[in-house]
Amino acid sequence: MAVDPKQVLGAFLTLTMFVMLGRMIKRDHFDPVEVSIPETSDFSFDEMKVEEKGAATLSRLSKGPWKEDDQILKPCWTRPKSKGADELKGFVTFSLSGGPEYHISQVADAVVIAKYLGATLVIPDIRGSNPGDERSFREVYDVEKFVKSLDGIVNVAREQPAEITSKKPAIVRVPNRVTEDYIAEHIEPRFTKIGILRLATFFPSVNMRIRETQKEMDSVACLAMYATLELQPEIHEVVDSMIERLRTLSRRSEGRFVAVDLRVDILQKKGCKVGGSAASKNCYSAQEIGVFLRKIGFGKDTTVYLTQSRWDESLNALKDLFPKTYTKEDILPFDKKDKFLDSGNSELEKTLDFYICSQSDVFVPAISGLFYANVAGKRIASGRNQILVPAQISGPSASAPDFISHYVSKKNHLAYSCFC
Repeated sequence: MAVDPKQVLGAFLTLTMFVMLGRMIKRDHFDPVEVSIPETSDFSFDEMKVEEKGAATLSRLSKGPWKEDDQILKPCWTRPKSKGADELKGFVTFSLSGGPEYHISQVADAVVIAKYLGATLVIPDIRGSNPGDERSFREVYDVEKFVKSLDGIVNVAREQPAEITSKKPAIVRVPNRVTEDYIAEHIEPRFTKIGILRLATFFPSVNMRIRETQKEMDSVACLAMYATLELQPEIHEVVDSMIERLRTLSRRSEGRFVAVDLRVDILQKKGCKVGGSAASKNCYSAQEIGVFLRKIGFGKDTTVYLTQSRWDESLNALKDLFPKTYTKEDILPFDKKDKFLDSGNSELEKTLDFYICSQSDVFVPAISGLFYANVAGKRIASGRNQILVPAQISGPSASAPDFISHYVSKKNHLAYSCFC
């Protein structure tokens, strides 16, 4: 039987059409959607798989003990009237030291004292922890912002007046959160006699709770603590770039990350070890922080930022639980490492940490102290109330809200007397 070539050709074309149609249907309904890989050096296949799995999986992975930010509070202090220029008498000088958590308190005390005495406040220098390690105020903070914020409160001298160099100032030790009674009894008599003071703030205790009786100087302290210090542009940009980097690394949690104040050298000084009496613990090791975060619901894909500058093997236990754990060395822009990490200037490193911890989605203080207290104050003012204080949890799991800082849960931080 002869075969018609036209029939053979027709059958072949029909079969080809069915095969092509089948491939189109398969591609439309079963093949994964094309994934565009972000231009970043440490993008991994694990991260790409999340995008391939679709929105439902993303939603599931992003669940955890996160919390939306509360409303930003507004300043509720009153601006006291300043004394006239003809009433100004003498100068108050001081230095900033110890890092930004100390700077905030040092500025507040100096402004309160200058206001009470009617003195001119001289913009401070910044002293590092090593002898001879000094820098000008403008290298870290915005001078114009500082002067403008105090306009009408105290007179500010941008440079050290000649009167100070020709006359030896009286050095006065000042307890943090100095009171009007203390100024009147211990500081004013010396100022009246000499007219030039150099303040040295000391911290007998970390007390950031609201005072029972509110006085005019409390408004001055509020303004000084929360409205005077702003980073100068270069440091501000570095902080912003590090936060952006952390958010990029946090795709599985919708750009949210946890900042933990955990510095190995401080833990060693405090003798912080795994275990010990829960009632007396004022610091937690890397392992304890990792276990705590897992038990309150953070998944292993959570991005964790540590205030530790460079990696230390004691942090491995935390990284085992949270592989996406980073230090400054990991996320600092390469061209900024010489200045902010390799120069050995701990003041600049602490500045980066302080402002990153103030803006993270969750803050966990592994170490008690002034850093925790003043970061908490900045977070409360900006509505970032997710401050979780670690504890040893006996069971397999716990609820994150049970570990909210008492500064927030009891509203007993002085920030609540400054903002409303």
